[in-house]
Amino acid sequence: MNIREWPAQERPREKLLLRGAGSLSDAELLAVFLGSGVRGRNVLELARGLLRRFGGLRQVLEADREAFVSELGLGPVRFSQLQALLEIGRRHLALAIERESAMDSPQAVRRYLKAMLRHEASEVFGCLFLDTKHRPLVFEILFRGTIDRASIYPREVVRRALLHNAAALILCHNHPSGSCEPSQDDVHLTQVLKRSLALIDIRVLDHVIVGEGEPLSMVEHGWLAG
Repeated sequence: MNIREWPAQERPREKLLLRGAGSLSDAELLAVFLGSGVRGRNVLELARGLLRRFGGLRQVLEADREAFVSELGLGPVRFSQLQALLEIGRRHLALAIERESAMDSPQAVRRYLKAMLRHEASEVFGCLFLDTKHRPLVFEILFRGTIDRASIYPREVVRRALLHNAAALILCHNHPSGSCEPSQDDVHLTQVLKRSLALIDIRVLDHVIVGEGEPLSMVEHGWLAG
């Protein structure tokens, strides 16, 4: 059945306008983004098929170009549109914390760091550099590794902090396995970086680990004390 023949309140786009984006299912949200279906499949059927094929909305959003464009009804134009949409979302989160102290909006900071790291297939390590009022200056991914390990060099972290004239920073890295639980190496590295940066009067405010679900804050779990 053509989606135009559905009652208006059941069509994804009209439903969004009537009830808000939060009322839509993953398939309906994806259908609004896709805009139209393909021969023999309306846009909602196409969206549901993509969710089954990739395993969920997140997997669709994080699919690489080759996998995405190989699917029937998708192509480089839609892939480009999707990448632009994701980058708009990341920049929106960045703007939400840009003029606030990171300590006044820790949840917003963690949402931003999750958006920056959760799509990475291998382990990466980054820093959110902060000014004297703990407002964000810049975010950088400093190291990339294999699927479960990235080699971190404290001297490079110190160098980048000095380059940005940072007064403080928030460390972050991802766990592609999904678990946010820190390893002993994670805790040890955090302490090493904290001591190294303290020598030049730069504070480490937190170390955030991004995996599945909510990011983990080391400071909230007491792993940044001492």
